[in-house]
Amino acid sequence: MRDGRLRAVDAVAESLARIARVDPSLSSFAEVWEGEAVERARAVDARVAAGERLPLAGVPIGVKGRHGLRAAGPLLAAGCVPVGATAVPGPGTPWQTWGVGAYGRTVNPWRADRTPGGSSAGSAAAVAAGLVPLATGSDGAGSVRIPAAWCGVIGLKTTNGRLPSPDRTGLAAPGVLVRYAADAAAYWRAMTGATATAATATAATTATTATMAAAVTARPSEGTGVRAPVTAVFSPDLGFASASPDPEPLALARAAVERLAAAGVVRLLPGQAAVRLEDPAPAWLALRGSGAGGLGEAARIREVNDRRLAGLFAWADLLLTPTTPNAAHGHEGPGERYSTALTWAFNLSGHPAASLPAGIGADGCPVGVQLVAAWGREETLLAVVRAAENAGTLPQDTCMCI
Repeated sequence: MRDGRLRAVDAVAESLARIARVDPSLSSFAEVWEGEAVERARAVDARVAAGERLPLAGVPIGVKGRHGLRAAGPLLAAGCVPVGATAVPGPGTPWQTWGVGAYGRTVNPWRADRTPGGSSAGSAAAVAAGLVPLATGSDGAGSVRIPAAWCGVIGLKTTNGRLPSPDRTGLAAPGVLVRYAADAAAYWRAMTGATATAATATAATTATTATMAAAVTARPSEGTGVRAPVTAVFSPDLGFASASPDPEPLALARAAVERLAAAGVVRLLPGQAAVRLEDPAPAWLALRGSGAGGLGEAARIREVNDRRLAGLFAWADLLLTPTTPNAAHGHEGPGERYSTALTWAFNLSGHPAASLPAGIGADGCPVGVQLVAAWGREETLLAVVRAAENAGTLPQDTCMCI
């Protein structure tokens, strides 16, 4: 689009046509802004014709919820065109529910009888089904990473407090859902105001793991790249027994980690037993005002886990876990089990985290592997995601609705 070989209005029209064709059975959008999207696309085309170099000229995106445009300003400034508001849980429903779109409940694109996860339900489903290449999310307990895992896409939760968030508790952070590593990096550049030349962007999407390793700098630091392989520790349960994953999600996550290690993307360190966090559930629930535990106990848990995580990231670049302890369940809900068991610790601590596709379970639905980095080290996560994709270690399965 920047070179004039494709118009924004054509890209947006293609996205809108696919939404019209697929979304009646998926219900990933609560609202579709057809007329407004076309007008925005025309404005992008005019800006490009006038000589503006918009880094994301004409890219159709979904925004989480009816008020999602409030947080999408940097993406719009970069040239993105929002085509609609993605589905989120309905008003008055418990936080465990998943999504209500224009056609009813949001379904998992891989199996309609399964949930896509939440609360960024519509964003994950829309990206997985190819309705848009990028959709925004927010993550207060795993609300980007869990739907990313269960819909088989990439989900990034940013460092808490690094980007604006309306959440008064400080537990929620903005994030994004995409199918490709380059799109996650493009989101991050747009949201943080970082710039990259076209040559750099092209190199990022075509480099092999070996060339990426040669091109980046030494140990991760703010504003720099990372060397490959980065060091990592795998933990199946973060040290608290109640989060022990089911056998299949754990086996698929472990196999994904082994593929990353075999490809030279990560170098696994011994020390699985050293990852022993306290269960964050009482602290998270207390801060949300929905738990029996007091704020004093919440502060104690947070202090203990922060100290242990700081110690871990002093000698390892990444902490790896299954994204969820369970596979995608039916629309009746998870029962007494928290799918957030392995994610909400990092809303409490604020660390950036991502979910990558780990494989497909026997039920035909995806599961994910979670990558957690030190505070402010989104670049570490993005570099690893890119290297994993370039090395061919991410599953290439296609969503069944496509």
